[in-house]
Amino acid sequence: MTSLRTSAGQKNSRRLAALALGLGLAAAALGTAAPAGAQPQGADRAPARSVAGYVGSAENTDNKAFFDAVLKSVAQRQAAQPSLKTVTVYYNASQAPSFRSQIASAASIWNSSVSNVKLQATSGNADFAYYEGNDPSGSYASTNGHGSGYIFLDYAQNQQYDSIRVTAHETGHVLGLPDHYSGPCSELMSGGGPGPSCTNRYPNATEKSRVNQLWANGLAKALAEAGVRR
Repeated sequence: MTSLRTSAGQKNSRRLAALALGLGLAAAALGTAAPAGAQPQGADRAPARSVAGYVGSAENTDNKAFFDAVLKSVAQRQAAQPSLKTVTVYYNASQAPSFRSQIASAASIWNSSVSNVKLQATSGNADFAYYEGNDPSGSYASTNGHGSGYIFLDYAQNQQYDSIRVTAHETGHVLGLPDHYSGPCSELMSGGGPGPSCTNRYPNATEKSRVNQLWANGLAKALAEAGVRR
């Protein structure tokens, strides 16, 4: 949960073990099964990825790469279908069956909290995916910055902390929000900072406003670059 990793090599080996639990983790494309022992694309290239965890560690970095990767994927879909009125981010939860209820609740929380973007489950290719397993660093959101993003939900951490809060927090990274561990329990993105007793599962007004702003302005910029008018 807090940083128990002493080197990039140890971190990668632990993550490999955590993700090789026979869950059929994705290969290059999200939502596509891979042989046991495979990692989500980019997981073996730590220097090139952004990682945002539920409990802070010195190795966590800014979450902008994750948001940019998801935004790019969504913008490409919007460009192909410019008549779409609602910006939808698709997720695949098939590789996290133990957390199906929590993931659905987290999506519902965000969908009821913001208006400029919606989360939608899919069983096929998605903008990001959820995975489950054991990792001493806990739950985290990760991307290699090139279009492959995923959320990893750690078993032990989700028993110690409110599981829906953990899932909603990590999903907040997909929508563009960074960690703010020093914040109060009323801040969803304070994550594990307030301690296990914090069970707030909802973003506060500032977090809601920020997501709406990011998806209104960010998507407009991405579509403009793709030459699409709305």
